Amino acid sequence: MTMREHDIVVYGATGFVGVLVAEYLAAHAPAGTRVALAGRSESRLEAVRRRLGVEWPLVVADAADSDALATLAAATRVVVTTVGPYAKYGRALARACAAAGTDYTDLTGEVLFVRSNIDENHDLARSTGARIVHSCGFDSIPSDLGVHVLHQRVTADGAGELTDTTLVVTSMRGGVSGGTIDSLRHQIDVVRKDRDLRRIATSPYSLSPDRAAEPDLGRQGDLVSLRGADVDPALRGSLAPFFMGPYNTRIVRRSNALRQFAYGRSFRYRETMSTGTSPLSPLLAAGAKVGMGALVVGLALPPTRFVLDRVLPKPGEGPGERARREGHFTIDIYTRTTTGARYAARFRAKGDPGYAATALMLGESALALACDRDSLPPSGGGVLTPATGIGDALTDRLRAAGVEITTRVLSDPSGKK
Repeated sequence: MTMREHDIVVYGATGFVGVLVAEYLAAHAPAGTRVALAGRSESRLEAVRRRLGVEWPLVVADAADSDALATLAAATRVVVTTVGPYAKYGRALARACAAAGTDYTDLTGEVLFVRSNIDENHDLARSTGARIVHSCGFDSIPSDLGVHVLHQRVTADGAGELTDTTLVVTSMRGGVSGGTIDSLRHQIDVVRKDRDLRRIATSPYSLSPDRAAEPDLGRQGDLVSLRGADVDPALRGSLAPFFMGPYNTRIVRRSNALRQFAYGRSFRYRETMSTGTSPLSPLLAAGAKVGMGALVVGLALPPTRFVLDRVLPKPGEGPGERARREGHFTIDIYTRTTTGARYAARFRAKGDPGYAATALMLGESALALACDRDSLPPSGGGVLTPATGIGDALTDRLRAAGVEITTRVLSDPSGKK
């Protein structure tokens, strides 16, 4: 890449999460890293710069101004953007980065946005070498890197390929992002009006590079309720569907397909969350499943949406500093291999998942793209995933930042521990 004015531009630096990412970079970027703050309001950017106590340059660019976004993209090596819903505000910036050969990373959890970006920009980004890496926050780094390190461990042990693989949110404390709710609201509005987009949004392989190349594994449902023992003999209680699973699973399947199905042709993946081990655990799991469906239906119907819009978090809103600090999450991913062995990976971090931990993950993603070029996967450019676009460089950075990312053997092919 030719010399650029900036190493990293934080786009949306005046938003709630954008400020958190800028704060993280101010505290953790290596000395000499050239960071700039970008958004549509110079006065608000200046206020953020004063709050951070830095002398970073400011870049004014509206999300609807294609010329300004093209100039921004051409001036930096990496763009990290928190401006969503991405389907409304992110397409021009992603296109500008793909055209300029500029690496890009975001926090999207929007299937339709990523699908359109793949269709519009994957080949262009490959030709320019731009790594367009979506979903570098709680959506979907724990899922994607968790399966990535699990695959590495199984391969290193010569234990075959991954088959049935289940993510379990073992514990979590944190709030729901107003931006996430707004993205869900926007996608519901779009798919209500277009049957073809509705099919894409609901397909388990909607982000796959070639649906026809996917193995026939039968139904890949998202809203699954299970007994813990169905996943691993030692796992107690019941498991409810994880509300981010419908998106994360598609990112993980895209990683497998982009790697020519390295995880395995029999790799099946789903995401759940533990509802504990009390006698009420099955009822809680069933209630969570019903609640997820009810939220989607409620946002789709005008009368109930009117009520929900007044009680759900709004874009730009978020928890206070203490709540962000006291949040946490622990995710365990269980798999059985083609040799009959069982393995698990753990991904655990401190901080509110959608805010503090996400700011860390997105910040380290940008730093890996900017500072660790020689350690990135050899995939080159394209519309990629955290595992295929950043891979071990990000895993190493997250571990160094205090995130636990580990693997363990649960049993060998004979069933012995």
